[in-house]
Amino acid sequence: MMELLWLLLPVAAASGWVAAKRSSANRTVTVTDRTPGYFSGLNYLLNEQPDKAIDVFIKMLEVDSETVETHLALGNLFRRRGEVDRAIRIHQNLIARPTLSRDQRAQALLELGQDYMKAGLFDRAESLFSELGEMNMFQSQALENLLTIYQQEKDWDKCLQVARRLGQRTGVSRRRACAHYYCELAEEARTRKDLVKASQLLKKARLSDDECVRATLLQGRIEMLGGATKNALRLLKQVERQDPEYLSEALPSIIECYRLLGDREELTRYLEKLYQRHPLVSVALAMAELIRESDGDEAAVRFLGDYLHSHPYLEGLERMLSLMLQSGSTDSRESLTIQQRIVEKMLESRAAYLCSSCGFTAKTLHWQCPSCKSWGSIKPRQEFDET
Repeated sequence: MMELLWLLLPVAAASGWVAAKRSSANRTVTVTDRTPGYFSGLNYLLNEQPDKAIDVFIKMLEVDSETVETHLALGNLFRRRGEVDRAIRIHQNLIARPTLSRDQRAQALLELGQDYMKAGLFDRAESLFSELGEMNMFQSQALENLLTIYQQEKDWDKCLQVARRLGQRTGVSRRRACAHYYCELAEEARTRKDLVKASQLLKKARLSDDECVRATLLQGRIEMLGGATKNALRLLKQVERQDPEYLSEALPSIIECYRLLGDREELTRYLEKLYQRHPLVSVALAMAELIRESDGDEAAVRFLGDYLHSHPYLEGLERMLSLMLQSGSTDSRESLTIQQRIVEKMLESRAAYLCSSCGFTAKTLHWQCPSCKSWGSIKPRQEFDET
């Protein structure tokens, strides 16, 4: 109640000031004759009837050049506080006034559209933002809001249209977002088992953004499904050039391609060179597995032990403990089992992915950050950090 009181008192004061100012134009009329609503509104407010108080103050603040900004500010405050119904009421009341200028009406439409978005009434919001486009007013803000709506509704074709218009209007490239919109459409096509259409869309994604790892991974997997293993391998290797931080997402498919081709020697050479360029834990684990297959558990344990001295990753430690238990070459089996369980629990609670834009963490890969809504900003975590 106290928070609302502090919010409405400036409005009450403005109402009293406007009424007093207008009454001063006619000296024969007293302030109390012209402002009974001011005291009535204060009475409602003090008696914890804020809805009635709001109605009184809105009616007192007749819409003109002196009071439009007060209405807009009040509605904006209510929306930010999460009281969307009140914000909608204020902005609807404002739009209904015939005395608004063209600019004032456009501003009120923009605010009401944002109210509807906050309330989840996307169809109403879309209509208002489209109207602003027709008025050629607040177009950049309207398009940004439309893009948010279409992303929420997963209407990726409309996202592409709006993103292009925004790029043309603002001069800011939306190529990364557009690439992901094409990828979303490709995912839908793949779900329908229309792999030809999916490939066409992924080609557009890569044309939009040559560094789109997601498009490369998807196309590589589609090539594997179609039996084009060499093409898949060529594509998947491009992830290193695009963004090495995503190598952990590509490596399982790369290794599978080499195994399908029956070329273990080339796989070994590839991993050794990759390890020299990028000593990531995912690469080290793949190397350790090859060493285990050719030279046994103890050799893999030695390799991981050397690696962990300079790269203390939990994943590496967990794998080394597992290999030590399998080798049966130690008398400290119970101790190792306990250590392995502790590490497994830590890995279970550890977020494996991190957004480079806002710091959001997740256990699975999201191509659009659920927090800041940026595309392609969530990546596998590489540092030794258990937070």
